[in-house]
Amino acid sequence: MLDRFVVVPAAYVFLLRDGAAGVEVLLQLRRNTGYMDDHWAAAAAGHVEKGETAYDAARRETLEELDVTGLDLEFVTSMQRTASGEPIDERIDFFFTARTWSGTPRIVEPHKCAELRWCPLTDLPTPVVPHELSVLTGLLAGTTSPYSTFGFDS
Repeated sequence: MLDRFVVVPAAYVFLLRDGAAGVEVLLQLRRNTGYMDDHWAAAAAGHVEKGETAYDAARRETLEELDVTGLDLEFVTSMQRTASGEPIDERIDFFFTARTWSGTPRIVEPHKCAELRWCPLTDLPTPVVPHELSVLTGLLAGTTSPYSTFGFDS
């Protein structure tokens, strides 16, 4: 039998709104997570659980992390991602945006999130988690596609 690696799925939600400087995205400053701490990232994101669709995971994560419901999700891209060529690091990330929702986003997990900030897509804080920055750059430029990759040599 062949040794096979596991691909880990995750869902990301970028809440968007129109601001004085153009389109703004809600980002969180990660802390105490063990991954990309002190980086800005999607305000809501997490692993897709067994038996759950990426859409369901996006809604669940947004409720758990921001106390927001009623998302009108728009699919942006599925990103196949790797790191250092190690098979264990294979990921499939599903990115969504939402421009309408119910509730006011707030930090629900202060032990994992140091700050929430609305940021113009044209003036993002630094550093942003690199693969998420790739999607945000595509959103700004209007160049996202249904399938994208990150971390591969070719």
